[in-house]
Amino acid sequence: MQIVYGVLAVLVAYIVGAIPFGLVIVKITTGKDIRQVESGRTGGTNAMRAAGFWAGFSTAMLDILKGAGAVWLARLITPETPMVHVIAPLAAILGHNYSIFLGERDANGKFRLRGGAGGAPSVGGAMGLYLPTILIVLPLGMLTFFTVGIASVTTMAVALFSTLAFAYYASQGAIPWAYVWYGIGAELLLIWALRPNIKKLFEGNERIVKYSLNGWLRARKEKKGA
Repeated sequence: MQIVYGVLAVLVAYIVGAIPFGLVIVKITTGKDIRQVESGRTGGTNAMRAAGFWAGFSTAMLDILKGAGAVWLARLITPETPMVHVIAPLAAILGHNYSIFLGERDANGKFRLRGGAGGAPSVGGAMGLYLPTILIVLPLGMLTFFTVGIASVTTMAVALFSTLAFAYYASQGAIPWAYVWYGIGAELLLIWALRPNIKKLFEGNERIVKYSLNGWLRARKEKKGA
């Protein structure tokens, strides 16, 4: 019976993760389809591009809640199974990136599922598993964003920081070592979703946020070269 409950918890987590808050918020506030804006993703960064700061902020907060909520639901359904608590937020990230509610056919007639890149729900999953990880992940994530200034790099770095934070807390006996697998799994899912951005990084074409040290230095260099 525990296996049935575990499968149920993971399926519910996927469905919760698949709710496209960015699509809904941007549609309500601007009438736009976020899938037709910039990267076409439904996460907070693209919602901000499509409808401004508050739309992006609201989307990010709700997407974080999806990851955390997946853990809470898993604990409610299977309180004695830590591995299900780890798999559930990964399912939420998968749902966010490949939403069952956003199926479509591309120009070649191939069916695909749309969604985001998974950054916000991955943070939520880490918070849901062990809230103190935010004390490590948040400052390091902000430092990365405001120095490197590249959203995709920050997204991948946050999952790495979560893995390191879980390893530290597990070594102190505060949490099960199984939680480290969440960080590793989240990192792999984010890297897979960000393949186009990684390609741009290697080509030197990835977008750099101007409100960052890297963006400031680049703008200064361009100004001098003008």
